[in-house]
Amino acid sequence: MTEFKHHPKPEIVEVDTDILLIGGGMSACGAAYEAVRWGNQAKMRITMVDKAATDRSGAVAQGLSAINTYLGEHSPEDYVKYVRNDLMGIIREDLVYDLGRHVDDSVHLFEDWGLPVWKTDAEGKGHDGSYKGVPLREGGKPVRSGKWQIMINGESYKVLVAEAAKKALEENRKITGEAQNLFERVFLVKLLMDPKEENRVTGAVGFSVRENKVYIFRANAVLSATGGCVNIFKTRSVGEGQGRAWFPVWNAGSNYAMMAQAGAELTMMENRFVPARFKDGYGPVGAWFLLFKAQALNALGEDYCVTRLDEARKLYGKWADKLGTCVRNHMMMLDMKDGKGPIFMNTHTAMARLAQTMNPKEIKHLEAEAWEDFLDMTISQAGVWAANDIEPDKKPSEIMPSEPYLLGSHAGCAGVWVSGPADFAPKEWCWGYDRMTTVSGLFTAGDGVGASGHKFSSGSHAEGRIAGKAMVRWVLDHKDYKPSHDQSADELAYEIFKPMETYAEHCKYTTAPDVNPEYVKPNMFQLRLQKIMDEYVGGITPWYMTSKTMLDEGLRQLVLLKEDSKKLAAADLHELLRAWENYHRLWAAEAHARHILFREETRYPGYYYRGDYPKLDDDSWRCFVNSKVDVKTGEWKVFKREYKQLVQDVDSHHGHTGR
Repeated sequence: MTEFKHHPKPEIVEVDTDILLIGGGMSACGAAYEAVRWGNQAKMRITMVDKAATDRSGAVAQGLSAINTYLGEHSPEDYVKYVRNDLMGIIREDLVYDLGRHVDDSVHLFEDWGLPVWKTDAEGKGHDGSYKGVPLREGGKPVRSGKWQIMINGESYKVLVAEAAKKALEENRKITGEAQNLFERVFLVKLLMDPKEENRVTGAVGFSVRENKVYIFRANAVLSATGGCVNIFKTRSVGEGQGRAWFPVWNAGSNYAMMAQAGAELTMMENRFVPARFKDGYGPVGAWFLLFKAQALNALGEDYCVTRLDEARKLYGKWADKLGTCVRNHMMMLDMKDGKGPIFMNTHTAMARLAQTMNPKEIKHLEAEAWEDFLDMTISQAGVWAANDIEPDKKPSEIMPSEPYLLGSHAGCAGVWVSGPADFAPKEWCWGYDRMTTVSGLFTAGDGVGASGHKFSSGSHAEGRIAGKAMVRWVLDHKDYKPSHDQSADELAYEIFKPMETYAEHCKYTTAPDVNPEYVKPNMFQLRLQKIMDEYVGGITPWYMTSKTMLDEGLRQLVLLKEDSKKLAAADLHELLRAWENYHRLWAAEAHARHILFREETRYPGYYYRGDYPKLDDDSWRCFVNSKVDVKTGEWKVFKREYKQLVQDVDSHHGHTGR
């Protein structure tokens, strides 16, 4: 059916391009910058489509106070060891190594574009970004807040990165003569597949979130770079605070959903990130741990990482000694469940200790930095402090583990299985084009790439650049390809706008339009999804605990919810956005549940627990768990892939992760 009987038929806009970049965050901006750099030589058409506005979209939207991945004096091999230790021994070492040898170049570009980087002077004293110093690329020494982290004045971090991407796209437009190659406020929701060539992406389709328009993009190569997934689990924030989360709420799992639906192989989707953050505001803890040297202690003044270590060793062996992010979470949770909470970040003692070596002006500057750490990236936390009469130099502040998030660029490694670098990846992990998925012509970066976390903002940008360059080579190698799709433009338009047609047809059946037997609104759909995931797949209510019996029931209910997704209804374009986001969340949630069910061990204590398999089992499960959806039947297949160690295993110092 393609006829609109109740909602005005949307205008259909069709765009042909060579390279299509889906997303506007750090990865997509990096891909745009690099693809234009190489693609302009061949007059290649490069198009970026962003659900939001590129200046302030993606996980760096509000800003950051630190860049968490800058190698500097450290080697890519050291970086691999660090990531491997934190992610409990299972990573794609080829991808992590490849990222490590490229990431600093992106950081140098950020400084070239105007990002203020904190510097250390000749006497070894640190200064904030107002101090110019020697540029990093000329040997300047950054102020490190940890082994891998450097401090920045980053409230405009994303604006600077977006500006460079937009300038590159403008250069490309001049060379190709295209009228437009940056589309903002356009949400692409479905990848298009070639009807003549099996397993070949051919473009994407979506809609404007401001106008009654459908957009169909046809391309030779496609980058899916739409971030991770938030709000599939019941949140700790409730009521008016429902939109307050650590990971940005617009990360709707579109990466994982669209690529899974296209038949791309996923990897490590059982992994999730549960950050310990300042309670209620979700403020970051990294700068407090690393720069201010604050300690997190239980309410009795005990260091749970010391008192709980022997207990953790019994279940998790050598990985407990690594004190990775999830293990520290685990120890904190044990104390909380034993009634030793609240857990406090001792901001007041840390600042008092630092102030002992400072003059009054320096102390005032330190206090300003303590507040700016939040004002850069989590303004609500400063609001929580002010509302609760908390002055960080006078009293501690409570920290709490959040609800789970799916991501591949922070201290998590969920995502898609991709081709690695030809000079470092094992033969079976490399199929010719770096960061291309198992679907021909489909690439990803940042949160989309699985089994290679700890990229953070700089690494996501660098990985976008790696993918962008590989996409140019793909197009050059397939320059005679003509993209097509089997659904007509009208059929695609009807599919995309069906929730609005459904609402318009049935909304007057009841006096309360949100309650109707003929449809489900996006908010109700999301609450139902969050309840299922929370109660059966290890959310906050059961303290992240699940089991085979729980997962079996959760998956039964998720299958029912997928059936009901056909009845999603939207009263306006904003609800249409929410309807498609929540449909994507459902797919990401199902992948997550199926992977946890398959992995019969507790690999990530503090992130989730299998009550029926409480131990970590390296003998049977130090491997990748991958999955693939049959695009014809919709059936899931979950399976193991062998882990390969490429960098010698030597213990390395491991620091806390920041935001």
